[in-house]
Amino acid sequence: MTEPLYHWLSDGDRHAGVLLHPTALPGSYGIGSLDENAVTFLEFLSAAGFKQWQICPLGPTGYGDSPYQCFSAFAGNPYLIDVAALVRAGLLTAEDVRPLQALSPDRVDFGSLYTLKWPALFQAHAQFVRSGRKTQPYGDFEAFRRQQSGWLADYALFSALKGHFAGQPWWEWPASVRTPATARKTTLPRQLAERIEAYEFIQYLFFGQWTQLRAHATALGVSIIGDAPIFAALDSADVWANPRLFQLDPKTARPVAVAGCPPDYFSADGQLWGNPLYDWPVHAADGYAWWLARLRANFTLFDVVRIDHFRGFEAYWSIPAGSATARPGHWVPGPGLDFFRAVHAALPGAKLIAEDLGTLTPEVIALREATGLPGMAVLQFAFGGPSDNFYLPHNHRTNCVVYPGTHDNDTTLGWYATTDEKTRDHVRRYLRVNGQDVHWDFLRSAYASVCALAIIPLQDLLGLGSAARFNSPGVPQGNWSWRFRADQLSALSAGPAVYLRELAELYRR
Repeated sequence: MTEPLYHWLSDGDRHAGVLLHPTALPGSYGIGSLDENAVTFLEFLSAAGFKQWQICPLGPTGYGDSPYQCFSAFAGNPYLIDVAALVRAGLLTAEDVRPLQALSPDRVDFGSLYTLKWPALFQAHAQFVRSGRKTQPYGDFEAFRRQQSGWLADYALFSALKGHFAGQPWWEWPASVRTPATARKTTLPRQLAERIEAYEFIQYLFFGQWTQLRAHATALGVSIIGDAPIFAALDSADVWANPRLFQLDPKTARPVAVAGCPPDYFSADGQLWGNPLYDWPVHAADGYAWWLARLRANFTLFDVVRIDHFRGFEAYWSIPAGSATARPGHWVPGPGLDFFRAVHAALPGAKLIAEDLGTLTPEVIALREATGLPGMAVLQFAFGGPSDNFYLPHNHRTNCVVYPGTHDNDTTLGWYATTDEKTRDHVRRYLRVNGQDVHWDFLRSAYASVCALAIIPLQDLLGLGSAARFNSPGVPQGNWSWRFRADQLSALSAGPAVYLRELAELYRR
C-alpha cells in the first residue's frame, strides 16, 4: 500500500477545540472584531484546556453575508477590524465610531454595518494620509503592499471599481474594465487612486490586527484552524482577475455551469451555490499555481486549514447555468490525487482537514485515504439508524475530527428538541443518559472518541437552543448573525471551565 501524503493528525496527540466565528464575539460596535474580547476568548480556551480555535473563512463578505461567498479568497474581512484600536492609534475619533455603538449587541445587522463601518474605515485612511502617512500602527504600510502584491492590487482595484459602478457585479461593468489588464489602460485607476489605496490600507489594518491576535493565541498554546471554501465567488476579485481558471463563456463572461451539491440530508432539492466551476485542466497545466498561492496565504494566517467540500476534488456536482435548483446537475471528475500531490510537493508540512461530509462514494474515501488527510465525524448524524453508521462513536477512527455539530447544523439542544422520538431514544440508549443535558452528553462523547481532535461549537458549551443556530444551508437570508454576550463567557469561565479542563485531562486532550 502506498504511504499517504500526509499524516499530521496520526502522531498520537489528542486535542480539543472550540468552533466560533469571530463575528459572533461580543463587543460594542455591531459585530465581533479582533479586539480585547477575542483575547478574552483565547484566554478562556487556554484555561478550559482547549488547544484549537476553529473559525469560518475570514474573507470580505457581500450579498447574503456568507463567509463562504467572499469578494476575495486572499483578503480579510474589514468588518472584523477593531475600530477602538484605530481610535487609540489616532486614525479615528470617538465621534467617528459612535454610530456603530448604536447597533445591536446580540445580532449582526449586516445592512446597517455596511452603511456605518465602511465610512469609518475610509475615514481612517483619510487620517492616515493627513498624518503624512506617519500613523502606521501595524508596521510599514509600503512593506505590507509589497508582501501582498500577488493579490492586493487586483483586489483593491476590483473593490474600487465595484464601488464606482454602484455595486454592480463585474460582468455588468463596461467591457473596457472587465479584466485588470484592460481596466488599467483606462483613466479610472487614476481617478480612483485614493479609494484604491484606501482598500489596500484597510487590508493592512486587518492583517495587522490579525497578526497581533494570532500572536496572543500562540502565546497561550492555542492553534487556529482556518477554513478554505473550495469554490470562489463569481462576483469576486479572484474570478475577475483570473477568468481563464474558471468555466466561463468567453463571450458573456458568465458561467456555463455552476457549483452545488445534489439532494441530501440538508435539502431535498440539493444546494445551488452558484459559484463558477474551475477549469481543472488549466489549473493542472501551470501546476495549480493559483491554488498553491491561496493555500500559502492561508497558512500565513492559520496553523491548520480545513478544505471545504473535499469530495469536490474527486468529483464535483456540475449544474447547468440558469437551473432553478441543483437537481439537474451531474457528477464530473475533479483533479483527484494529482492536485494533492502538487500541494504536498509545495507544502509538505501543511496541516489540512478534509471536510468530507455528505454522500461519500468509495472513490472519495479512497482519495481521502491516499491523501492521509483527517476527515470529519458529526454526532448529530450518528443516531436513528443502524449500528454501522460511521458517525456513531464506536465506528470512529483516529485520523478524524469529531464534532457534535458544525456551523451548518442546529445547536445540539435545538437538534435534539426537533428530531424524531426514535432518534432521541437511540441517543439515550446509546449514551446511557436521560437526555436532559444532551449538549454535555455529546461533548463527553466527543472527548471520549478515538478521533484525535474534538471540536465543540461554543453554542453547545453555552447550552443554547435553535435561536443560536449560525447557518441553515439552502436558506439565503438571516444566517451568520448570531452573537454571544461577554457575561455568557464569564459564566463558563467561572465554573464549567474547570470541568472542561478535567475532561481534557481525563481523555488525554
